[in-house]
Amino acid sequence: MNRENKRIRLEKGYYRSHACLKPFTCKVCGREVVPEGAGSEHRNHCPNCLSSLHLDTRPGDRAADCGGIMDPVGVWVRKNGEWAVIHRCRRCGSFSSNRLAADDNPLMLMSIALRPLSSPPFPLMKLREMAEALGSAGEFKFQPETEKD
Repeated sequence: MNRENKRIRLEKGYYRSHACLKPFTCKVCGREVVPEGAGSEHRNHCPNCLSSLHLDTRPGDRAADCGGIMDPVGVWVRKNGEWAVIHRCRRCGSFSSNRLAADDNPLMLMSIALRPLSSPPFPLMKLREMAEALGSAGEFKFQPETEKD
C-alpha cells in the first residue's frame, strides 16, 4: 500500500463510507471473523460471541481511544422491527448499539434477550408476598365483561 492510499484510509470517518473488507480475529472467542455473510458492508462484532471492540465514538469514525472489549449486555427492537445488540465497554463502561448481522448466533441472541427473565431484579419467591401486598391475594382472576342489552 502506498503512502497516499494509507493517508486516505486513515482520514476521519473513512469507515463510515467505505466497506471494511479485512477479516479479523475475535479477542474474546478467538474465531476468525470474515465480512462475508454479515448482510452489510460494515462488520462490527463477532457473529459467534457477539462481542466487539470499542473503536468508534460515532459509527465508523474510529475516534475512540479506549480500545476495550465491548460485551453484549442486551438486545432491543428498533422502530422498523430490526433487532440490535447493546454493548457495554469493559474498560470505560460506555454503551453502544449495533444492528444485527445476518449470520449472528441466534442462541446467543436469545440467551441475551432472556437474561432479564432468568435473573430478575427481585427474588421470585417474593412474588406472592408482593401480590398480596397489592391486594390480589396472589391469584389472578379473569372476570369477563357482561354484555349490555
